Amino acid sequence: MARPCFKLERPFPMPLAGVDEAGCAPLAGPVVAAAVILDRVHFPRGIDDSKKLPINAREAIYGRLQKVAAIGVGIASVEEIDELNIYWARMLAMSRAVEALSQASGIDPAWVLVDGNACPRWERPSQAIVAGDTKCRSIAAASIIAKVTRDRIMADHALSWPGYGWERNRGYPTPEHIRALDALGLTPLHRRSFAPVRDRLPSEMPQPSLSSHTATA
Repeated sequence: MARPCFKLERPFPMPLAGVDEAGCAPLAGPVVAAAVILDRVHFPRGIDDSKKLPINAREAIYGRLQKVAAIGVGIASVEEIDELNIYWARMLAMSRAVEALSQASGIDPAWVLVDGNACPRWERPSQAIVAGDTKCRSIAAASIIAKVTRDRIMADHALSWPGYGWERNRGYPTPEHIRALDALGLTPLHRRSFAPVRDRLPSEMPQPSLSSHTATA
């Protein structure tokens, strides 16, 4: 199967940033987005959708991207996810990623390509591309930065909150994680607006609505 390339990106003006996020589905931890501007001559080989890459390859490409690409990372916290819902927290993280890219590199993208079916409500020239991380090399690069960054965050949190397996499941609703919720209870890093967590809240506590799975742009 073909890997992401620059074909869909070439009609757009440079500098072009690809944007993607990681961590919409987990029950715990933040959502992390990345924005990446690639040098179309000097870029790491093997860039692909982060979900398709084994962890060693993903980490290696992450390290090479740090040396040759302009990168920004944006994070939306658990509190923001519960307050805004996951859809708008995702949009917030992506907006922060592009802002961080501009601040860190001094480069303001002429165009932004966003993975998904909608762009944040910004005034930047941009276009959403469904499954962009499988088609566009810049978006795929952003998916790697976002995924590795979030995985490392969750591995660090696992040291403070052992027993949930976050160093392995990254906060996703695996059987291991669900069993730990029942055995150990909730942590401050659990998303109260997600059903498996909300259903385990003490009955006297207010329970956020699950608007996160019904929001639209």
